[in-house]
Amino acid sequence: MTVWAIGDVQGCLDELRELLDRIAFDPARDTAWFVGDLVNRGPNSLGVLRLVRELGSAARTVLGNHDLHLLAIRYAGHPVRGGDTFADILAAHDGDELCDWLRRQPLLVLDQVRGFVMTHAGIPHIWSLEDAQARAAEVEQVLAGADVGDFLRVLYGNKPDCWRADLGGFDRLRLITNYFTRMRLIDIDGRLDFAYKGPVRDAPAGWSPWFDLRARQPLAVQLVFGHWASLEGHCGQPRVHALDTGCVWGRSLSALRLDDLALEQVASHHPAPAGTEIRD
Repeated sequence: MTVWAIGDVQGCLDELRELLDRIAFDPARDTAWFVGDLVNRGPNSLGVLRLVRELGSAARTVLGNHDLHLLAIRYAGHPVRGGDTFADILAAHDGDELCDWLRRQPLLVLDQVRGFVMTHAGIPHIWSLEDAQARAAEVEQVLAGADVGDFLRVLYGNKPDCWRADLGGFDRLRLITNYFTRMRLIDIDGRLDFAYKGPVRDAPAGWSPWFDLRARQPLAVQLVFGHWASLEGHCGQPRVHALDTGCVWGRSLSALRLDDLALEQVASHHPAPAGTEIRD
């Protein structure tokens, strides 16, 4: 069995199909790991959700911030934003079924045998792997349960921005979710910066990319993540693999073979004009 980790799809169905053909993906034999953000910004979020769900046990996906935004609209009445492109899901005859499937996806996937863990944005250096598993499970239980709407109604927010073990309630769940789905820059104490989304070289003083601090306290497994398209697939850490290569921004969609770290890519079918700013 071959396991491929695939970067942020964000509704780019045609490119996903091309990539699966490129890697000769066989759901009877292979497994695809999706690093989150299956939906939004791209042209066919509905088709992407249907395809990934139909793969069944041949697909494992973690939730990204755009996936959670869809769920917040569906279950908590948050408004649709100007750049959102998943109205097709909300209007589809199977939209409720797809959202119910999506909310039951994890924040963290671990394969101890192969030695890999996957989350959307990363794992902060302040948590061990065991800590991360436990924190992810807290949020996953709420998202899959009857209180999903109550949590998603208060999901959005940048506070608290630094972990404390004694945090409780929705503040605790919001911060855990933000580490797993929104993290880019962090300080030595674990405080998150939510404003910066650009390349590492231009990061403001006093902040570090989370993976640089993680490298000082490495996990026993390698880590694959997405979310940070301006990294262009390179984070400079040999055991941390950035897979958001900005397909929805006119760049490419990437798949990493976990067995030997071979990389396959397909170009976006809709290249963006020169100078297009990458946004969250």
